[in-house]
Amino acid sequence: MNSQIKQIHQQLVSKQISCTELVQEKLNLLKENTYSTVNSLLDKMALELAAKVDAKIASGKEIGVLEGIPFGIKDVYMLQGTFTTASSNMLKNYKSAYTATAIQKLLDAGAIPLVKENCDSFGHGSSSENTIFGAVKNAINPELVAGGSSGGSAVNVAKDYTVFSIGGDTGGSIRQPAGYNNIYGLKPTYGRISRFGLMAYASSTDCVGPLAKSIEDIRIVLNVMSGKDIKDQTTINSEEITEESILSNNTIKTVGYFKSFIENEAIDTKVKADFLASIEKIKATGIEVKELDFFKSDILVSTYYTLAMAETASNLSRLDGTNYGNRIEGENLKDTYSITRSENFSEETKRRIVGGNQVLSQGFSDEIYLKGLSLRDQISENFKKDFEEVDIILSPVTPGSPPKIGDSLKDPLAMYLSDAYTVGFSLGQLPTLTVPQGTVTGLQITAAKNNEELVLKFANFLKDTI
Repeated sequence: MNSQIKQIHQQLVSKQISCTELVQEKLNLLKENTYSTVNSLLDKMALELAAKVDAKIASGKEIGVLEGIPFGIKDVYMLQGTFTTASSNMLKNYKSAYTATAIQKLLDAGAIPLVKENCDSFGHGSSSENTIFGAVKNAINPELVAGGSSGGSAVNVAKDYTVFSIGGDTGGSIRQPAGYNNIYGLKPTYGRISRFGLMAYASSTDCVGPLAKSIEDIRIVLNVMSGKDIKDQTTINSEEITEESILSNNTIKTVGYFKSFIENEAIDTKVKADFLASIEKIKATGIEVKELDFFKSDILVSTYYTLAMAETASNLSRLDGTNYGNRIEGENLKDTYSITRSENFSEETKRRIVGGNQVLSQGFSDEIYLKGLSLRDQISENFKKDFEEVDIILSPVTPGSPPKIGDSLKDPLAMYLSDAYTVGFSLGQLPTLTVPQGTVTGLQITAAKNNEELVLKFANFLKDTI
């Protein structure tokens, strides 16, 4: 299978390139790039680690497959001693005191971090425009948004500035920018990868996941990051996925898709036509395809944002300038809190905090928040029934193509609706992969919980089918 990681590994082992040369080349590309993907470069750390890999190779020692491979980190992950800003004014001077579990596992495997990557502030957005570092530009057309919130991570991979990147996906924040930039992006099963050291947005749906240019690279990185973590009680045990296991497609007999997604008035006619054409190609291989009934996309969006805003209001309550954040003094303590939060949070973050406090407030929580929790349970039950009928669910990633930079900021509701096809799988806590085939923003492959192997297997099949 195609794999940049394995290709570079062979080049390092055979001494065709040195790790220091490789890392310096990538750092130069990141410094010179005009796509606004970089919040901070980790050049000193990266070059020191590269020198150690070169010394190891020179001494004749074996290196692991990820050893010396340069990668990027969305700027919401802790990496000890580095700035972790969440692309916000609030944390623009904050330095991590520790390292996130998922990132530490990659470091232990020898991967080399190059950059903290631009994103929507605190993950709040679907375009990577809500950031103090300037809007991230789409890798294919710089006039368009890169998608969000992991826009910088997706563009760095698409432009080959990093070999892979680690994004964060709460309601589509890996999958949507992967689709917008024509690469692979995986949201794993909730709990497969530890969230310890990831800045919390909505704790019940936050997921750590990789973006890369090949299925094999997604598999390699996923295996390294997966596993139980005593620092995150939501983590689960999972088996390693082998390369051989995803090469055959003989276990996938039935594919389903949601009729309500395709008959939605909001879907672009080209996206719809391309998706249905992909379905016909799948049918032609002998796989049975079923139409499935599901909640309408507007219900999914409203349920997701009700719960996500409630959780972000709670999670961000700690950022008031006392222990964390850029403190702005007022006339008294209450005034200090108010000014600090008003001046340092983006408009989108403030919108979500106010919305979250509203749905959690007395008189509204029963009517709105508890109803959202009930709907989430119903959505999960619906998925269980669906996976009794089908092996895989296929869907578009987004209803349309990426908007122009600036358009999403004028219309927040349109930005929320761009997540219409991703948030349902987040609420169901299911493994979902964006693949760069089938529509202008790719296709989304989903399987039952903890069944990433089947998702990758079907992605490998689609690569040669459509």
